[in-house]
Amino acid sequence: MSNKIVKVIPALDVTDLDRIKKLVSAVSNLDIIYGYKVGFSLGLKYGLPRVVETIREFSDKPIIYDHQKAGTDIPDTGQLFAETMDSAGVDEVILFPQAGPNTLHAWVSAVMERDLRVIVGGVMTHPGYLVSEGGFIRDEAVTEMYRMAYDQGVRSFVVPLTKPQAVLNLYKQAGLNNECEFYSPGFGKQGGDFKQFDFLKKHFLIIGRSLLQAEDPGEYLKDKFGNC
Repeated sequence: MSNKIVKVIPALDVTDLDRIKKLVSAVSNLDIIYGYKVGFSLGLKYGLPRVVETIREFSDKPIIYDHQKAGTDIPDTGQLFAETMDSAGVDEVILFPQAGPNTLHAWVSAVMERDLRVIVGGVMTHPGYLVSEGGFIRDEAVTEMYRMAYDQGVRSFVVPLTKPQAVLNLYKQAGLNNECEFYSPGFGKQGGDFKQFDFLKKHFLIIGRSLLQAEDPGEYLKDKFGNC
């Protein structure tokens, strides 16, 4: 791991702003923290502008919005989504463009035009998602999503920490490389091991429940990642 960059992104998947204040204030000064992921639970309950304002009281690190899952609508709504993200003050947006190539192109373009970072995902952490696992989504379609996003200028991707072999195959088949950054859910409660991903040189671990439930989040991170 000598040339590997590992950072942590707390996943703020709760419905209580006070819990967010407590967590962000506890870890914001740690170098290992890259930014914060906000999901639909906070966004729908309080509105994204208020959530962003709350986080900004304690940290100026990137705020990533994950609509769980954005990019599954018609192409035309990409502009509306991008405008909403921009006005809310988020820095990065996760898209899962499962609605097809036209939606992928339109939504990625719309977000990029707002100077927000686009993070594209196509594989989830749980079993039974891909066709090869008994799910609905063709394995080849996921490869196409990542390759098309890369060709459009995307360099940030979601890859599940629970499926190292699938990620390695995707990395090779989609033509990804060391200039890309990879955001991985699946640490902690889901049992993913980032040490199996040494082929990813810029690796951001999205950690939710285990960090949120830690009595001392800072000590939890130091225990898992050393002197962070």
